[in-house]
Amino acid sequence: MRNITRARSRPIHPWPLRLMHWLNAVAIVMMIGSGWQIYNASPLFNFTFPPLLTLGAWLAGGIAWHLACMWLLLVNGLSYLVWGFATGHFRQKLWPISLPAALREVGAALRLQLPHRQGVYNAVQRLLYAGVIFAGVVVVLSGLAIWKPVQLWFFTDLLGGYFVARYVHFFAMAAIVAFMILHLLLVALVPKVLPPMIFGGKAEGAE
Repeated sequence: MRNITRARSRPIHPWPLRLMHWLNAVAIVMMIGSGWQIYNASPLFNFTFPPLLTLGAWLAGGIAWHLACMWLLLVNGLSYLVWGFATGHFRQKLWPISLPAALREVGAALRLQLPHRQGVYNAVQRLLYAGVIFAGVVVVLSGLAIWKPVQLWFFTDLLGGYFVARYVHFFAMAAIVAFMILHLLLVALVPKVLPPMIFGGKAEGAE
């Protein structure tokens, strides 16, 4: 009985997860804005980003913001990985990952028949969260390869050289942006998931 009571009083999202989530959100948004400012100075493709969506006003300003936010993203991201493995969060929330189950649940979501339980990740969420973690690792490694291609040559060589690393960095960033858009859309469709990420919430069945 004591174990059941303790489980029910446990928050859906513990405070370390909530803190790292919001720090990561701030870091990612600022990294994207400043990254787009840097991109506009030397575009990879035949388009640039609107100045309203960029951060830094010019190339040097974008670089300054990017490098400053990089440390917040790097330290917070490493803290999240260590915490996630040490506490069993990844094992409990993200495993197992099943592509067939995710495809079935996408179909259910399109029919507006996808059930949702607070604090329980469905197959689509597991796949998306694992994917964005991977994209985050790639964007950091490729960013380091671009920032210090001589000193960190092993990252640069691993990614196929400086110019290839720029494309890897861009597409990893694009994957993170796509995740954020989908994430915000799902929150808008199921708004009850937002308060627990701010206040912690209670496990389902708790009184």
